Amino acid sequence: MGPRWSPRRGGNLTAEPVIDVRGLTKHYADIKAVDGISFEVEKGQMFALLGPNGAGKTTTVEILEGLRDPTSGEARVLGVDVRKGYRKIRNRVGVLPQDFEPFDRLKPREAVAYWAKLFDRTLTKEEVAGLIRTVGLADRADTLAMNLSGGEKRRLGIAMSLVGKPKLVFLDEPTTGLDPGARRELWGLIRQLKSEGTTILLTTHYLDEAEQLADDVAIMNHGKIVARGSPANLITQFGAGAVIVLAGAGDAGLQAVSQRGVDAELNGSDVWVRVPIASDMRGMLEKLAAIDTPVTEIYTKRASLEDVFLKVVGARMQEGVLAA
Repeated sequence: MGPRWSPRRGGNLTAEPVIDVRGLTKHYADIKAVDGISFEVEKGQMFALLGPNGAGKTTTVEILEGLRDPTSGEARVLGVDVRKGYRKIRNRVGVLPQDFEPFDRLKPREAVAYWAKLFDRTLTKEEVAGLIRTVGLADRADTLAMNLSGGEKRRLGIAMSLVGKPKLVFLDEPTTGLDPGARRELWGLIRQLKSEGTTILLTTHYLDEAEQLADDVAIMNHGKIVARGSPANLITQFGAGAVIVLAGAGDAGLQAVSQRGVDAELNGSDVWVRVPIASDMRGMLEKLAAIDTPVTEIYTKRASLEDVFLKVVGARMQEGVLAA
């Protein structure tokens, strides 16, 4: 497959995508784990595949990694049909699985070299040191993996996934279990990989992570893609604009706001007033400031990818569709 007509690019001819999925399905007996999905990932993109447990995203990724055969449809990775020629591209793909654990008794430099040999590659000491340096473990290169922190172990996993300079890297829940500081450090590393031209497919349950890192997002539910676009576009399409929060206003505050003809809702002990149109924010703040109700503080928050996720996934759940 060569250049193709792409409606997502305004109908222009584009180079073949790194990942091209069309009508993909995976069925187990009467369960449709993946139910006719289509998407593409362009070269150099950070693509996030999101969804609740049981949505079908893990099955989709395993098909793209050559670990499962699809029931029907087409899935091409680096131009190769995953059912026919994955061996041709396996050395061009890196994978960091969610349950990755390094070899406890090996040091990072030993683990990277050993991993390379498992894939019939031989790295020089300089190449190993370069990978260790890339992921920020140069000062821990001679520390047993069992003594590394959680974030350092994930960094080592990324170093091992980069053996062979892959064109595509799958990162499955890369920051699960990490403290906020370690998560942010790993975000920096992931951004660095992307800046160097690596295409990345990310799965994560942290919606702020996808919002911060991804160029393109697909949200899956019950085996289908229920929303697709950049984080900003999804927030614009499905988000409810900004929210003015009257912290600690409680029931009394809700009643006071409602009596002024303002639509509001109670969220815990806070009163939330949604402002869909940004130009209305100033007038709404002035109106709320005139209401005599005790609050601990007043602040605004904008819609987020998490709001989008809860809206589109929650809506699908309310339709009563049987989970796959």
